[in-house]
Amino acid sequence: MKIVKRILKFIVILIGVLLISAIIVVLVDKQSTNYLKIENNKFNNNTYLITNANIIPMNQDTVLVDKMVYIKEGLIKNISDNIEVKGVEIIDAKNQYLTPGLIDMHVHVWDRYELGLYLSNGITSVRNLWGMPMHLRLKEDIKNDEIISPMFFTTGPKLTGPEFIGDDNLQLTSPIEAKEKVISYKKRGYDFIKTYYGLTEDIFDAVIEQARISDMDIVAHPSPKVPYSYHFDPQIKSIEHTEDIIQQPLNYKLDTLKLKEVINDFKKSKHSVFSPTLTVYNNIYQMLIDDNILESEQLKFINPLIKKVDSKAQCERWYTNKLRDSSIVKRIKEQHDFHLKIIKKLHEAGVTLICSTDAGIGVTIPGFSIHQELAFYKEAGLSNYEVLKTATINASKTHSIMNNMGTIEVGKIANLILTNKNPLLDLSTLQNPTKVFVKGGKLDRETLDSFENEARNRNNLIASALRYVENWIIEK
Repeated sequence: MKIVKRILKFIVILIGVLLISAIIVVLVDKQSTNYLKIENNKFNNNTYLITNANIIPMNQDTVLVDKMVYIKEGLIKNISDNIEVKGVEIIDAKNQYLTPGLIDMHVHVWDRYELGLYLSNGITSVRNLWGMPMHLRLKEDIKNDEIISPMFFTTGPKLTGPEFIGDDNLQLTSPIEAKEKVISYKKRGYDFIKTYYGLTEDIFDAVIEQARISDMDIVAHPSPKVPYSYHFDPQIKSIEHTEDIIQQPLNYKLDTLKLKEVINDFKKSKHSVFSPTLTVYNNIYQMLIDDNILESEQLKFINPLIKKVDSKAQCERWYTNKLRDSSIVKRIKEQHDFHLKIIKKLHEAGVTLICSTDAGIGVTIPGFSIHQELAFYKEAGLSNYEVLKTATINASKTHSIMNNMGTIEVGKIANLILTNKNPLLDLSTLQNPTKVFVKGGKLDRETLDSFENEARNRNNLIASALRYVENWIIEK
């Protein structure tokens, strides 16, 4: 009996030590991103006057030359040729170009370092589509103005059908359970519902019905268990992934006739918004043509847990496939090129496109990847103005809680970027903004570069793993 008590005591002590160690690791990781704390930064002066600015308002295809913009407490209060305000800071834009901050509508955030990477690339709002408990804490800190961050919106955990497709998914087994999850996510503070692979009609119907009752927008990763047209329900505010058009209604064929039918379905559904995520699929091609991509400079910005687990697994998967069948390289490239045709056809049909990268998984880099995504839209045939719309005004109209951004107008939140050149003529200038304003807070290029340096080769694998384990315990 004494031996049993000693063993139990040892187990309790061991569990206690492990819990304390886990808490310390997470706290140390949080401490390492103190450079994002507002109190440690000159960020929090959000009332000032910008002068000598060439404004790209994005509610029309034009440049408003040599304007002043009065920002008061993070909001745009006035735009005019001449504004007289006493006792405020003056920021001389030096005839640079002021554009609404970019919005990435499909990301996966794994740590706070990534927030700085988004900002350094001119992204002032993100929509996180893989919600976990850590994201609710992050939302709270951002809401309370404790840390510098893009405006942050998140779905709850991915909702899938009863078929097991991995530990990172929440398998729903009944309509009742589906409704309970929607109610729970609303109560806990998630912004949206994400439907995922494998939802059957009865469960999908329950999710849509309860989301409507709970007033929660749905973001849909298409489920092959229902017709593709199922995703045109008005409660679904955006449909994700161009490759799923090929994998589902086109039945894995680059079929232009069948594509025409799908495009017509989109046209009939007048509310439909499409989220392309071209970059993440093209990165399969990049993995196939570069066997050393894991060692590349860009991959130094990937979360170390994702790099060790997901990035490595994807690279090994596609390398093995290439060894078995070298023609896969050509097939993946052909499908990517067909994706561009799909985007062109959707755009011509008047379907609203929103910029989305699927950053944070595989080898798709947080922040930096948006510039490749925008370049793909340009390659698909959109004008620079139409490309910019996907990451500004189009994105802001997707959800009512995002309507207060996306353009430079009186009353909008001062989410802005300042660039040397006119992005309507040269999209690449967006890669290196001289200043970024988020909720009126100001970040210069030196500060933005420091965010990148802090995130490069970060050593928070264990902390990231602990947050993932927390999610698994709570959600399962």
